[in-house]
Amino acid sequence: MVYEGKWLVSCHCFFLLTAKFYWILTLMQRTHGQEYTHSIRLDGDIILGGLFPVHAKGDRGVPCGELKKEKGIHRLEAMLYAIDQINKDPDLLTNITLGVRILDTCSRDTYALEQSLTFVQALIEKDGSDVKCANGDPPIFTKPDKISGVIGAAASSVSIMVANILRLFKIPQISYASTAPELSDNTRYDFFSRVVPPDSYQAQAMVDIVTALGWNYVSTLASEGNYGESGVEAFTQISREIGGVCIAQSLKIPREPRPGEFEKIIKRLLETPNARAVIMFANEDDIRRILEAAKKANQSGHFLWIGSDSWGSKISPVQQQEEIAEGAVTILPKRTSIDGFDRYFRSRTLANNRRNVWFAEFWEENFGCKLGSHGKRNSNIKKCTGLERIARDSAYEQEGKVQFVIDAVYSMAYALHNMHKDLCPGYIGLCPRMSTIDGKELLSYIRAVNFNGSAGTPVVFNENGDAPGRYDIFQYQITNKSTEYKVIGQWTNQLHLNMYIQTTTLTVSMSLSASVSLGMLYMPKVYIIIFHPEQNVQKRKRSFKAVVTAATMQSKLTQKGNDRPNGEVKTELCESLETNTSSTKTTYVSYSNQAN
Repeated sequence: MVYEGKWLVSCHCFFLLTAKFYWILTLMQRTHGQEYTHSIRLDGDIILGGLFPVHAKGDRGVPCGELKKEKGIHRLEAMLYAIDQINKDPDLLTNITLGVRILDTCSRDTYALEQSLTFVQALIEKDGSDVKCANGDPPIFTKPDKISGVIGAAASSVSIMVANILRLFKIPQISYASTAPELSDNTRYDFFSRVVPPDSYQAQAMVDIVTALGWNYVSTLASEGNYGESGVEAFTQISREIGGVCIAQSLKIPREPRPGEFEKIIKRLLETPNARAVIMFANEDDIRRILEAAKKANQSGHFLWIGSDSWGSKISPVQQQEEIAEGAVTILPKRTSIDGFDRYFRSRTLANNRRNVWFAEFWEENFGCKLGSHGKRNSNIKKCTGLERIARDSAYEQEGKVQFVIDAVYSMAYALHNMHKDLCPGYIGLCPRMSTIDGKELLSYIRAVNFNGSAGTPVVFNENGDAPGRYDIFQYQITNKSTEYKVIGQWTNQLHLNMYIQTTTLTVSMSLSASVSLGMLYMPKVYIIIFHPEQNVQKRKRSFKAVVTAATMQSKLTQKGNDRPNGEVKTELCESLETNTSSTKTTYVSYSNQAN
């Protein structure tokens, strides 16, 4: 039997498998036959792989769940858009066509590993001695496409898993969204690069935000895995180094949460009621479920969320729970909406976008309709006419990482272009030296690219393959029953905020910068003087300890970590009597939209 992505053997034969490749072939067999194994495949002189979370994780052992319209479809269409633009550009990779092979990771690292084996099959050794045909004839193999480089993945845990297999076959990888600090380790992930900054920069920005807002007593919340745990670890380390911020609790969301897990997490956060600020390094699905649990617990206005770039300015985590999310401060690598992509995506229809094998599913989800008898939606849903149009008959807003997907593809294209200029001077098309692209050589060209990206900012990589840190700071606000993420500042090595403390009778405005953050130390005092003068009394100064030893903790804590269901709670004891958080909702902090 012949199926896509597997070797085709022309005779009836059996495999004498070497131990070296037994596990790879076993995973290939498992991958075949699963529901979401189909892929997007476009021919070209050079083929690039793509990894996107088209679907969410499935429940109860099912690999794939619901469709991800923005993080999945928008992003993979951004890759297709970039490929189209490059192939039309007469000055970039002249007479060379880029093709693609795009796969769905289903937001799960182990599933993504199985899928990514498609990228390395052409590089597995060609020794035919392991194969014998029944009639004695030598086998004839039809090899799959050779992948020269991979764009992706999104989640850090997925990129780490995939990077471990791609590096064995020297296939360069450029991520558009993975930010775990671990991926900066050039000795372990030497073929990995990214057009987004690592979380070590993001963690510094979040510490600066907490300090600027005058909060010194916070909790942290991480999704289990490299992204969440590394981000919180970086935040904790930096906050300890600078001092003045106490971690009340550090909670972790299990990779496979049990029923009621998120409700238990909210209950644990409420055990330290003065630590209203919650620093979140969590994936999109976990953020949504945490907000749902807080809403169910009737805790609107209690928690002050500080969200990492996995929250950013996304709509899906806050839908139908806007009041719980109100006031959340989030961070996102500095980006610009790409007008060309908007025009492209709005023009996509069922008729002109057959190359995207998931587009019919997106159409049903986006317009709330059903496509014929084979559609996935139930029979009570209206039928799609095919005349629906994106942004006219449905809401549309460009997903936040579209720019970075485009920049990642262009990084690969410019590297190949420069490589072609050096190896094939004056040659039309691919010369013999590039008929088989050396991955290690291509990597050196990737690390050397320097061009203006889709947002007009330079795209460069350091020696570890990291992009520089540039962030926008947002706040989720509700004004006159309308909701929006407002840009309230930026971070480029230091924090710049434009802040207003709004009340019904008083507005105090100030411009904040981490470089002059000394003034922010007095912000809690100003708040007390203005709003609570009765508290304006001198208190005995206490020493501040960020961490207390386990022996001391054991005598003072009322509940031990092993008494908790997932055992992932860490508590720090703070001796400061003046722990500060924001005021109640009636005088919550909001910001002007004056940042660049």
